Amino acid sequence: MESTDAFTLENVEKTYGEMKAISPLSLSIKKGEVTAIIGPSGAGKTTLLNMLSTIETPDNGTIKIAEKRTSEYRNPKELAKKVGIIRQQFDLVGSLPVIHNVLVGRFTDWGFWKSFWSFFFPQEKDIAIQALQRVGLADKMYDRTSKLSGGEQQRVALARLLVQRPEIILADEPVSSLDPARAEDVLNILIQIVKEEKQTLVTSLHSVELARNYFDRIIAVREGKIYFDQRAAEVSDADLTNLYQLTELNEHADKTPPLS
Repeated sequence: MESTDAFTLENVEKTYGEMKAISPLSLSIKKGEVTAIIGPSGAGKTTLLNMLSTIETPDNGTIKIAEKRTSEYRNPKELAKKVGIIRQQFDLVGSLPVIHNVLVGRFTDWGFWKSFWSFFFPQEKDIAIQALQRVGLADKMYDRTSKLSGGEQQRVALARLLVQRPEIILADEPVSSLDPARAEDVLNILIQIVKEEKQTLVTSLHSVELARNYFDRIIAVREGKIYFDQRAAEVSDADLTNLYQLTELNEHADKTPPLS
């Protein structure tokens, strides 16, 4: 019987020096779920996403992608079919035309020589054109990527994921560098793509309002631990106040001199 889990984490830990970024943490994310990870700065959101993407490995515990341990994904092509990543920095080559950045999503399928020639003579252009049409940038196909606005560049990154076609998309603060209107525009496109393609989405966000408005499930992380894990519609203002206020109180307590 095929697994319904996109991710399964069991007692996962990650430490940097003496700082524990992720305490023993266990959770599962189902295929097709649209999940936001929120929490204060330094809570462990990016570390968690990096471990899900296999960029980093846990010190203890196990992570499975579709019932297969992350350590077993040794073939980049196999991993690229499972997981795609989008970041707030976009990871684009600004000096290249848009179409070249989009087609990077095909490189793991093509191999070295086809990828190399595509930098001079774009290969499988129709795939890139279709992807750019879906994100509303077909007219920018040959523009230099660095000339685009931040919101447009993030849509180029989304088009790159469309040609890669992973089962799961991990997004690390994908709209934090955009103004509110552009952030909602990008999230609308991202959520629409994920639902049309029947993909799984896990996104870290600073904005709790975007998390509540666009996502089905919210996992709150504080000090490397899960603070709450609820359906977005069930998350209350009190839940959010406590999540962030407790951290502020702890930071204040650390700076307050002891009473004599």
